[in-house]
Amino acid sequence: MPRITQPTLAEHRAARERALLDAAHDLLVETGEAPSLAEVAERVGLARTSVYQYFKSQRDLLYAMVQDVYPQWVERVATSMAAAPSLADQVMSYAVANVELVAEGAHVVGSALAALGPNEAVDEQAARMHRDLQGPLIAVLVQLGVTGPEEVAGLINAVIHTAAALLLEEGRSTGEVLNFIAEVLGPMVRELGGQGHVS
Repeated sequence: MPRITQPTLAEHRAARERALLDAAHDLLVETGEAPSLAEVAERVGLARTSVYQYFKSQRDLLYAMVQDVYPQWVERVATSMAAAPSLADQVMSYAVANVELVAEGAHVVGSALAALGPNEAVDEQAARMHRDLQGPLIAVLVQLGVTGPEEVAGLINAVIHTAAALLLEEGRSTGEVLNFIAEVLGPMVRELGGQGHVS
């Protein structure tokens, strides 16, 4: 019977899973590569066999990491949008928050999972997450009376994707990339009644 370090077995398991996820994320950020279960076990100070009680494979671990990071990403974007000075400026806040999250490395889990190769269930989950994340943006565009809100949201996300590539592939600074975002989206936001600048 393993030594329990929390008041209950459920709390012990939750704490250990939290430690494993945190260790896996730290390793991923440090190396840029998906960590093996053995590496995660070593970082936490457990036998590799103990990790299999929580995650069946490297892919299973990465999928759990995505499930862990995604709500934080959504909350960060939602909080940024809620703090915007106007409904129109929520569009800019949405873009800025997403770019900042990429700059901070929040995307690395999804990238590592994708690098393991195609998986229908994972791809479907990723598509659902992207749709969920776009939901608040589409709702704002609807309220603003934008024609084709879903299509416009897709175009805004294409701008964010390009901005992410500038950060990750070309090594541009976050400030420089946010200035590009303002140049592209600022006129639209101002046309909709917002300030249209990056705060």
